[in-house]
Amino acid sequence: MRLEIIHTTRYGYSAPVSVAQHMAHLLPRQTPCQEVVSAQLVIEPEPTWLNQVLDHQGNPCHYFALVQPHLELSIRAHSVVNTREPLMVMDESPAMPWEVVRSHFEYRTGQPWDAANEYCYASRHVQPHDDFVSYAIKSFGAGRPLHDAAIDLMQRMHRDFAYVSHATDIHTPALEALSLRRGVCQDFAHIMLSCFRALGLSARYVSGYLLTDPPEGQPRLIGSDASHAWVSLYIPGWASGKLQASSNWLHLDPTNNRSGLGTPGEDYVCVAWGRDFADVSPVRGVIHGGARHTLEVGVTVTPENEASSTL
Repeated sequence: MRLEIIHTTRYGYSAPVSVAQHMAHLLPRQTPCQEVVSAQLVIEPEPTWLNQVLDHQGNPCHYFALVQPHLELSIRAHSVVNTREPLMVMDESPAMPWEVVRSHFEYRTGQPWDAANEYCYASRHVQPHDDFVSYAIKSFGAGRPLHDAAIDLMQRMHRDFAYVSHATDIHTPALEALSLRRGVCQDFAHIMLSCFRALGLSARYVSGYLLTDPPEGQPRLIGSDASHAWVSLYIPGWASGKLQASSNWLHLDPTNNRSGLGTPGEDYVCVAWGRDFADVSPVRGVIHGGARHTLEVGVTVTPENEASSTL
């Protein structure tokens, strides 16, 4: 599937900003399940300097600075991506018990380093607590294969939690969202990450987009989509043969009850992954001046056959 994504971000300031430095994760990355055909970032006013790099997670990242006074900042990210269905798991792949995977990350003298260890530990939005163990363990019976347990946890979360906009905000701790049993995709991703890591497993936060369909008979509304978030869980040695080592990640979307190896589905676009939202925030930075500010965000995800008539 070929998808076109336009993500616009506009900041308005009540007083001039004299100096600003920003970091953006807005352009998609290459993965085994998606190919980036084109990607462009347009910033107004034009930055004094702009540098595109790969961060230490391999995500495309833009650093830019503005040293001229400005009352508005506009960022437009335009991408075209070819997506694929989830990868197939080889028939001979082991149904690895979750306890075996947990032991894979326990320190032993002489054991080779696995980079996935980075995603086993606490981070800004993912903090350990016994409540996460209590909730998750109902899916993680003794000897149960990890992928079965993970999908069961995802399905339980989809049943137990209500998607309610404005029930939480970016500062709501995962533990509070667990207690509320409601929130948005970011909350559900942080809760699932907290459950996995509380059990000693490696899991990462994935940010991106999901193609949504308008009501039957209605046109697709420009800017009405939003960024999306889900989780990927590491299962060492699960992908074999021609599958790359980077494909040993089971992607799980508790918001929509979707899962798959390498991606939850071909209607998903991955932008970046990290330990939690703080690693992959679409835009963040530091400004001098500005006083109060407003923020407007618009996202449009469009299939190729609609793009020319809609965008």
